[in-house]
Amino acid sequence: FHTRTRMFLMAQPLLKIENLHTYFRTDKGIIKAVEGLSIDIEEGKTLAVVGESGSGKSVTSLSVMQLLSQAAQIESGSIWFLGRDLVRLPEPEMRQIRGAEISIIFQEPMTSLNPVLTVGFQVMEALIMHQGISKIEARQRTIELFDEVGILEPDQRVDSYPHEMSGGQIQRVMIAMALSCSPKLLIADEPTTALDVTMQAQILDTLRELRDRRGLSILFITHDLGVVAEIADDVAVMLRGKVVEYGPVADIFNSGQHPYTRGLLSCRPRLESKFKRLPTVEDYMKIETDIDGDIQVVEKTLDAERITYFNTAGRGRLLHPQHELEALGYTLDPGIDTADTQIISVDEPPLLDVEDLRVHFPIRKGLLSRTVGQVKAVDGISFRVYRGQTLGLVGESGCGKTTCGRAILRLIEPTGGCVRYDGTDIGSLGSAQMRRIRKRMQLVFQDPYGSMNPRMTVQSTLVEPMKVQGIGANTADRRERAVALLEEVGMEAAHLPRYPHEFSGGQRQRICIARALTVEPEFIICDESVSALDVSIQAQVLNLLKDLQERRGLTYVFISHDLSVVKFMADMMAVMNEGKIVEFGPSENIYTDPREDYTKRLIDATPKDDLKNIKIRQAAREAVRQRRTYN
Repeated sequence: FHTRTRMFLMAQPLLKIENLHTYFRTDKGIIKAVEGLSIDIEEGKTLAVVGESGSGKSVTSLSVMQLLSQAAQIESGSIWFLGRDLVRLPEPEMRQIRGAEISIIFQEPMTSLNPVLTVGFQVMEALIMHQGISKIEARQRTIELFDEVGILEPDQRVDSYPHEMSGGQIQRVMIAMALSCSPKLLIADEPTTALDVTMQAQILDTLRELRDRRGLSILFITHDLGVVAEIADDVAVMLRGKVVEYGPVADIFNSGQHPYTRGLLSCRPRLESKFKRLPTVEDYMKIETDIDGDIQVVEKTLDAERITYFNTAGRGRLLHPQHELEALGYTLDPGIDTADTQIISVDEPPLLDVEDLRVHFPIRKGLLSRTVGQVKAVDGISFRVYRGQTLGLVGESGCGKTTCGRAILRLIEPTGGCVRYDGTDIGSLGSAQMRRIRKRMQLVFQDPYGSMNPRMTVQSTLVEPMKVQGIGANTADRRERAVALLEEVGMEAAHLPRYPHEFSGGQRQRICIARALTVEPEFIICDESVSALDVSIQAQVLNLLKDLQERRGLTYVFISHDLSVVKFMADMMAVMNEGKIVEFGPSENIYTDPREDYTKRLIDATPKDDLKNIKIRQAAREAVRQRRTYN
């Protein structure tokens, strides 16, 4: 009787949301952020809520926590948690639940922490407030939590400030803070966005282990179905505030019914894929809006002709000259290389030639700021990029990828080595000469919002580089060029008078690409240019970059921590670790037969969303549940 009773109680949902409607009242009208949402989360299980930006995922989590802004209001519905309706709970009682019984990990950990307080103090504060323990006890408990979530040297890190820790470490601090009072429900709002794949894998492993050991329930919010496959038991797919598909993770991945689900599953680059162009959500469905503002999804048929297009559109791989491939130990392999794989002519000079590039930063300490050591961010790397090629630079955060890209453009002065662009030693150029050559070399930054002036309109953003480089006869001519560029990247002339905050992340990145094209460059460095985008928007931007390369004959250095994205984009690939290139060769060969253990770890860390892996995960989860039920 005792065991049956426990099993019955465990079958009841820990959290039950019924017909939730959360609206925002703005000057432009009512925005229905969440409309008619109904989901359940059982004890010890993980429900993943997945969808693009604006689908209502984060608003759902804020509705549960009752942390909505003044402009937002829950119009109707209920949120039942352990027999209490949180919607109708008085604020003092809700305040006791937050942190103690329901905790949340926010999307941007660095902005969630106070920069002038140590990370340990911020965790201790929650312990003291909710559990009423002393400072000494709180400090010891914080050290134990840091150790539990995998922070090395926890007794020292407890006194660190946020800026002294990496992105992965900060995310672990947020997990420790969320778990400090042993909550029953953990809400994880995009906890792995923009982390490199190895750090993402570590965070997911940490969450899985904590869930299984503590019996936690997790509401996991993400836009990446690859991550969902790694951690979820059940999945709710959201579109425009509504759940369009809901069920066990294996069913969603094996036989997703809604075209939006199928679109999200297809648009993510995969290591094993041979696609030259990525499908997008628009290939599976079309959204139509009626007079009342209600949306209707019209399904599209993805026929064999369209699939053939994804496999054949655009050029094949463009590899280094034969003698350089042989020197690297590679030959053309009929089993790997397609018929349209091309090799650079032996007499063609490289457009970019990097030789023994070094960028070292001094470590200064003491009252007189004496140099006591060096951080070797880039430590003697050499590579070549030929005209029309894409070289992928891949590695974990801190490996030196971004520093290398900026040193090539002399946005950071190299410590040593040589960078030749089209035969010219860039290091020997004066400021005036460097300004002229930068017309040919451009950079697309990782954070589109941070790289744009929030007080400048799109028109000003695009026209200013033209003025500096003397492009365009007059203001009218430059405006026409700006319109043409916007249309080329999939935007409209009507966007010119708007400001950066009026656009989505994907639209801002398109504007940044247009800005890079204003001076008509031939070489572009893309620095993590899609890492923080929804997978559906990421697919659109990657396709756009390939189209622009083919149309304009561009040469790219594509920097990313995601090996699957680099493999899709790149002809040749350089794998970086601790400032050095540890593996270099054709991207297909490096994926098919990696030579270095570090490369193998990057491949293994990439989320696997195949049905076999999902079933293995679910079998392991079921074994854990059985042990918890009968112990």
